[in-house]
Amino acid sequence: MLTVGQEGDQEQAVLRRLNALRRLSEEGATAVKAALLERIVKVAAGEDVACEGDRPDKVRIFLSGWACRYKVLEDGRRQIVNFVMPGETCDTHVYLLSVMDHSIGTLTPVVYSELDRAAFEHLISIDRSVAEAFHCEALAHSSIQREWAINLGRRDALERVAHLLCELFERLRVVGLVDRQSFAFPVTQMDLADATGLSTVHLNRTLQELRASRLITLKDRYLTIHDFEALSRTAMFNPSYLHLKYK
Repeated sequence: MLTVGQEGDQEQAVLRRLNALRRLSEEGATAVKAALLERIVKVAAGEDVACEGDRPDKVRIFLSGWACRYKVLEDGRRQIVNFVMPGETCDTHVYLLSVMDHSIGTLTPVVYSELDRAAFEHLISIDRSVAEAFHCEALAHSSIQREWAINLGRRDALERVAHLLCELFERLRVVGLVDRQSFAFPVTQMDLADATGLSTVHLNRTLQELRASRLITLKDRYLTIHDFEALSRTAMFNPSYLHLKYK
């Protein structure tokens, strides 16, 4: 794990996401950008950023790379409970908890900004739009978790995988990481299986069905959605739970 001083323009993903949740004032955007550049941390792929049982004393805001939130049962079975992508926070006000109830592991090399309690509370005190944007992000994450519960409990395998792909598309699109209908997709089939509660064999068959229907192409860790409307219909996907407003 390497801490560095400043990191180019990667903070733009954060500003885009916050603006999609609540329009930042000019003063607020400047304050967010300055805060993000105070302490930047780089972590390699395959490492834990935080572990279940840790004392959560830092707010981490992802500038680049993918991570996942997960829990592991005593027999080794893993459930991914969400992904963390550029522009997203894990979590606002996490320092109010006494212990982490899940782990956060990197899927790719990641770069994130790290704020302690004093720095984060100072940031949200500077401007009302900043405080509201971060509160909206916390509420959006709760909404996403409710949708994931529905995914695991009620949707069949095809709907489940299609829904997750639609969601990831929208979450990446708002931060400018979708090129037309394609985006980098560094998630393995095992990761997807652990996120959708399917066996890897069942997950593979489901991806093959989506490919055969010419809805997606997944090659070299790059995903193309050929017909987003058709994929949305397959998934019964309604993006309103993401609470994103495109500017």
